[in-house]
Amino acid sequence: MNKAKRQTIIAGNWKMNKTPSETTALIGEMKELVKDADCGVVLCVPFVDIAAAIEASKGTNIKIGAENVHFKESGAYTGEVSANMLKECGVEYVVVGHSERRQYFGETDQTVNLRTLAALKGGLKPIVCVGETLEQRELGYTETLLKYQTKMALTNVTAEELKNVVIAYEPVWAIGTGVTATADQADEGNGFVREAIAEVYGKDVAETVTIQYGGSMNPKNADELLSKVNVDGGLIGGASLKAEDFSVIVKAANK
Repeated sequence: MNKAKRQTIIAGNWKMNKTPSETTALIGEMKELVKDADCGVVLCVPFVDIAAAIEASKGTNIKIGAENVHFKESGAYTGEVSANMLKECGVEYVVVGHSERRQYFGETDQTVNLRTLAALKGGLKPIVCVGETLEQRELGYTETLLKYQTKMALTNVTAEELKNVVIAYEPVWAIGTGVTATADQADEGNGFVREAIAEVYGKDVAETVTIQYGGSMNPKNADELLSKVNVDGGLIGGASLKAEDFSVIVKAANK
């Protein structure tokens, strides 16, 4: 972390978990545990939980995000949700291009870019996910792939708009597997992302961008991961579904 240059953000990604009533209960537990955080605290929840999450987080330091956004403002896109819809609901952040969206729902680097642009146009702050598979890492393509994905995602994003973008490096081989990149691997991956941003926008701008690590960060490894200079927080999966676990990670980001 480098809090002098950029904000540290701990964001929970609930995935397809929790009903509205469970959302109310979980945020009720969390809000007291994270109220003194000096980092950003975000919970990205399923669409059906947004109203409950907004209500439960009123008057707290917890910001609410969604887990996806469509790239059109409206139209015949059954099952999709636009940035304007999310914004009017009170959503501030949105996850874009998560590896599970890429793997199961046909997300591509091109659609990630379109969704990023739509989120920014709609007044949302996208958390843009990039990451390599185990095979790609073993072949030595990590740097090339991360830089390509980052530049693709940010195509036509202005330097001014970039101030509202968060990038999350999530090695696909470390998501939901219990396998975590070492702190050095996480720092290296985040560093490649920062280098890609610097190549397009300049080093000074790149130093201001929040780059999270998003591969099985948990209460046990959060301290070490967050001690690295290029790790500006985390995109937290399983650990964000337990109030105590999530709060431990938030506290690690306060150090």
